[in-house]
Amino acid sequence: MKVLSVTIPCYNSAEYMGHAIDTLLTGGEDIEIIVVDDGSTKDNTLEIAKDYEKKFPNIVRAVHQENGGHGAAVNTGLANANGVFFKVVDSDDWVSIEALAKVMDLLRSVIKGNKSLDMLVCNYVYEKVGEEPSTVRYTNCLPENRFFTWQDVGRFRNSQYILMHSVFYRTALLKEIGLKLPEHTFYVDNIFVYYPLPYVKTMYYMDIDFYRYFIGRDDQSVNEKVMMGRMDQQLKITKILIDAHDLSKIKESRLKKYMANYLAMMMTICTVFLIKSGKPENIEKKREIWRYLKKVNPKMNRMIKHTLLGAIMGLPGKGGRKIIIWGYEAARKIYKFN
Repeated sequence: MKVLSVTIPCYNSAEYMGHAIDTLLTGGEDIEIIVVDDGSTKDNTLEIAKDYEKKFPNIVRAVHQENGGHGAAVNTGLANANGVFFKVVDSDDWVSIEALAKVMDLLRSVIKGNKSLDMLVCNYVYEKVGEEPSTVRYTNCLPENRFFTWQDVGRFRNSQYILMHSVFYRTALLKEIGLKLPEHTFYVDNIFVYYPLPYVKTMYYMDIDFYRYFIGRDDQSVNEKVMMGRMDQQLKITKILIDAHDLSKIKESRLKKYMANYLAMMMTICTVFLIKSGKPENIEKKREIWRYLKKVNPKMNRMIKHTLLGAIMGLPGKGGRKIIIWGYEAARKIYKFN
């Protein structure tokens, strides 16, 4: 039995995937690295994955599939995962070797102690080209180095959402709830971190800089120009999140508040980029996504609009739109999220 399964979705990733794999190999034979080649066509991604599998047959598994997108690759990794815990590392990112050793020690102790742990959270670091690394940590809102529940969680800042970079889930939990990400769709990482949350009962936070999140390639999905060209994808994901859970029925107040703020953040992204496009048809799409939320669940709509982000996004007219864009640009400079 493996302690940790890590899936690396790869699509034409030959240039950088080796660094991600090499950092994970330091976890030893208690780790399982599932390299999913998602139908690469422009380079030797699959050949590289198979070479690693040949050199490290007890650690690395190379899986090839027809192109289905990031979500399909994560689905394949989860379906093939044998580890007690599950993690996704994108092929252009990497992990801290020192932090990985600490994570593996903790997960081993959890398994040996027969304790229940649904979600582990660690810090992640923005590795943005031309800038100093910037760490997102959770010391003010999550108890450190102990098991806790949603009742123990504090207030998250808008820069502190739990992302795919920071989270590990218990593999069996993801399989039990039937997590399946949509294929040929961008931004599915939001579903990965959001959908399981109501099923998470026990958590643990380590204040260590585990994940190194690289930002700087022109074709990255978080590149602003790319995001503006994929707004239909962002709207699709946001609608999926709206449909995923009725937040008004979640009894745990702190979980409800966190999920409402997360959904407000997703609505904010849609609102900001649709406004920034300057196209009249996108202004209508902005109105439509808010109408969709209200139609699907009026109670959830009121919850979202009572969050800080929701209130700002509701500012009317051209003046309101200017304030929204100004707030986004200010936040972008401070938090450096794309």
